[in-house]
Amino acid sequence: MSYDEKIPVGVVGVGYAGKHHAEKYALSPKARLVGVVDVDAERAKAVGRDLGVPAMTDPSDLFGRVRCVSIAVPTRLHHELTHEFLAAGIDGLVEKPMTARLDEAEDLIRLAAEKGAILQVGHIERFNPAVEPLRKAALHPRFIEVHRLSPFSPRSLDVDVVLDLMIHDLDIVLCLDGSSAVQVDAVGVPVLTSKVDIANVRLRFASGLIANLTASRVSAEKVRKFRVFSPKTYISVDFAARSAQVYRLIQGEGGPEITSERTAAPDEEPLKRQLASFVAAVRDRSAPVVGGADGLRALALAHTVLNRISG
Repeated sequence: MSYDEKIPVGVVGVGYAGKHHAEKYALSPKARLVGVVDVDAERAKAVGRDLGVPAMTDPSDLFGRVRCVSIAVPTRLHHELTHEFLAAGIDGLVEKPMTARLDEAEDLIRLAAEKGAILQVGHIERFNPAVEPLRKAALHPRFIEVHRLSPFSPRSLDVDVVLDLMIHDLDIVLCLDGSSAVQVDAVGVPVLTSKVDIANVRLRFASGLIANLTASRVSAEKVRKFRVFSPKTYISVDFAARSAQVYRLIQGEGGPEITSERTAAPDEEPLKRQLASFVAAVRDRSAPVVGGADGLRALALAHTVLNRISG
């Protein structure tokens, strides 16, 4: 395959998230959408018809046709299907949470290494353009306050709000702080489902960082706010608006002054950037931005939070 030739890719699961994956691949200058798979034959046919590609109900029908796949099925199936593709030597991007259980995530990491396959985890906020100024400005963060709130939706009800929403921010916090959480205090309650729908956690890290995170899927409005306090620096990020505001305390001629800098990239779609990064890793055989180890670390902390909630 020449460098300019498009990477053949498929999408397994074309519900809400997977349909968007398929649409982005269909428009990609670097990828060629080969087909879509879904257990719901009519849904697969509808997406396939719209995008002009074959529709299938058996994931194995993609074997021999693709170099990589996006896997956007219910969480309980993440391990089984990702394992099948990695075992066949096909690179995979699996939606978050990486798997339902930690041992399943560890198995996928082992298999990817054994097969020399690319394994990327769909922590899409890593590709939000607001993350770059956050990472550059948030040196030695001391306190983090996060609110990720969503109106109720029938999607992703196979998992609780910690694995559905909060795990995005757990991943970002872990990305900003390289140490381990040494204290985890969490509360959460079910509201509209049998699983936890709103949760709050207070984390203390070995570095001294304190992080307070709230996630809800029963809110009246959508909120994606991430605030970081570092020495002489405050960063306010709005993931929904894809913008960041950075305030710094500097020594001016007349004494201490506060400067501010705003960055915004509302037209840069995180999903488009995520899939482009995945395709580049597949082509170049390079480490993905969010690899299996990252997915496992976020999943492990999410499970610790859930264990604290359940007592």
